[in-house]
Amino acid sequence: MKYTTLPNTDIKVSKICLGTMTFGEQNDENDAHEQLNYAIEQGVNFIDTAELYAVPGRKETQGLTEKYIGTWLKDQKREDLVIGSKITGPNGGLGYIRENLGFSNAAIDDAIEKNLQRLQTDYIDLYQLHWPERSANFFGTRNYKHNFDEKWIDNFKEVIEKLNALVKDGKIRHYGVSNETAWGLMRHLNESDKNNLVRCKTIQNPYSLLNRTFEMNLAEISMHEKVGLLAYSPLAFGALSGKYLNKKPKNTRLTLYPQMLVMRKYLSKEAVFATKKYMELATKNNMSLAQMALAFINQQPFVTANIIGATTMEQLKENIGSIDINLSEDILKEIDKINELQPNPAP
Repeated sequence: MKYTTLPNTDIKVSKICLGTMTFGEQNDENDAHEQLNYAIEQGVNFIDTAELYAVPGRKETQGLTEKYIGTWLKDQKREDLVIGSKITGPNGGLGYIRENLGFSNAAIDDAIEKNLQRLQTDYIDLYQLHWPERSANFFGTRNYKHNFDEKWIDNFKEVIEKLNALVKDGKIRHYGVSNETAWGLMRHLNESDKNNLVRCKTIQNPYSLLNRTFEMNLAEISMHEKVGLLAYSPLAFGALSGKYLNKKPKNTRLTLYPQMLVMRKYLSKEAVFATKKYMELATKNNMSLAQMALAFINQQPFVTANIIGATTMEQLKENIGSIDINLSEDILKEIDKINELQPNPAP
């Protein structure tokens, strides 16, 4: 395994982070524990979850992911592991999680206590705001249209003050953001610096061969401000394994959950065109497409960790194994040529 550190901390994290959102939906508790045990054996020490999970979010499975991790975590050496979790952003359809969604003091207090209880731990190493409270372009939204009637209040300072208090109380060690924009990330950093508060350490945003939009402006912020990317959907919900090129296999997220509209972009003709090109390149260089796609992310200097997920042990082994692959400059140039043919078909 290769390791880095959470920026501006002394916390060592594996470059491969185990994503767990299938725990409680496609994977039962035994599956979850098997994945966790194997990942740890391979040197993975970084585990990511959220109060929303399992995915797709629904009342019947909400919180199961953290619970499954908790029944495993209680028997582990806690100080050897880095646990990241998230507090849900505001959304009218997720009231089953908590009555009070969003990032008010009361909401954060309620959420963190429930996170800790489900995870059976006294602290969370990295606590992340799952998505912004304001209207913004995330989850694939394009064509920004400002909402002049939005009632959102610019409360960055108040939110960070509350997170700062959680650090002092020992309930979290650091905080990060997720699905955030360049403006939002800079507002976080500026408020922290101006008020001498805990600083945002990471940003968890999508990043893959089919979606390199992070490189356009957030990568520069990441490098200059030392905020590491935790790349999610690195295989584009499995599309970058190549399994959807010839048929739609059963028991996969893209076929099991058609209600998750955000996933359909990975099956567009533009995305399929690019995926085929990447598959040809991987095959020519004696790699699986999945391992090439993950290795590309592993090598980016602004990436702190690559969040991989799997529903089978075979997938998990292949994904973790990507850490041993180093893409040559020639292959990286070929990847860029394909990207130029069809840039970011699935943002």
